[in-house]
Amino acid sequence: MTDTMTRPSTQSNNSLISSARVEGTHVYNADGEKLGTVDAIMIDKIEGNVAYAVMSFGGFLGIGEQYHPLPWQSLDYDEHKDGYVVNMTTEQLKAAPTLGRDDYDRLKDRIYGAAIYSHYGHTPYWIPIA
Repeated sequence: MTDTMTRPSTQSNNSLISSARVEGTHVYNADGEKLGTVDAIMIDKIEGNVAYAVMSFGGFLGIGEQYHPLPWQSLDYDEHKDGYVVNMTTEQLKAAPTLGRDDYDRLKDRIYGAAIYSHYGHTPYWIPIA
């Protein structure tokens, strides 16, 4: 009997990364200015999607920091910066939706989530594209 199963590729998949390594990664704007760092990755455990990267911004030693939920698709990884790039200025980020440090459960609200995705010009992954 001949084995007709296709063997998986032995090439490395460099696009996979542990969430522990994403947290703490710098986030830059298109001009290369550091905006903040990834504080948390929010995963939809039912749908299996990465919904948000929550970015910490501003503050000093944890005081006065703001937390911005960004739709995952708004981030582009830049190997040269070893960080993520978002297409926004510091001023635009200051006007973006924020969360309190202990308010991540608010992201379960799909109405609030849709407003976040809309702010960044994306369609939420849970809304079917017609």
